[in-house]
Amino acid sequence: MSTPDRHGSPDQRAAADQPGTSDEPGTSDEPGTSDEPGIVAQPDTSDQRSIVVVAHNLRSAHNVGSLLRTGEVFAVDTVHVTGFTPYPQHPGDERDPTLAARQTRRLAKAAAGAERTMPFRRHEDVHALLDSLRDEGYTVAGLEIDPDAAILGDYSPDPRVALVLGDEVHGIDPDLRSRCDLLLQIPLYGQKSSLNVSVAAGIALYALRAT
Repeated sequence: MSTPDRHGSPDQRAAADQPGTSDEPGTSDEPGTSDEPGIVAQPDTSDQRSIVVVAHNLRSAHNVGSLLRTGEVFAVDTVHVTGFTPYPQHPGDERDPTLAARQTRRLAKAAAGAERTMPFRRHEDVHALLDSLRDEGYTVAGLEIDPDAAILGDYSPDPRVALVLGDEVHGIDPDLRSRCDLLLQIPLYGQKSSLNVSVAAGIALYALRAT
């Protein structure tokens, strides 16, 4: 399973405006919403850890678009989509063209162009994907509220981390939790007992990248 290099210099990353990849390689050719004007300095991430995301059974195209944009910001190598998670339209896409175009338009509103620059791969079997990532040296960490989960801020990330996200209603299902190497949770201080999945992913990716 090959993934495009996400840890080159800023110039290399800018030049690598290439299609995202799936089990059928490709990405959206439709224009997304342009990003806000301004220039943000991008640090050299060549010596930093490799991070991938596994987005399993996300229901909202908006959440997927936000995740792609956040993944681009934190130099995630690849966003792996499984289950019924929406993903950008790409050459060779086997979905109904109307459905694929509709999902792409919806997620593009939040992706702000990242649907064209953030590498992704579509997989039929999430369990096989986790096994493959583990064979490649990734620690599989599920982001979930769970009695056995470690607090995100107390975790010292390994050199390669695969962050698993579950659906917006039920989170990561018990069987998939059991296949993770560990679970991580974000401490909550207010009255609400959960976070939007794309917001939680942003917090986790910052912690994994900054540590």
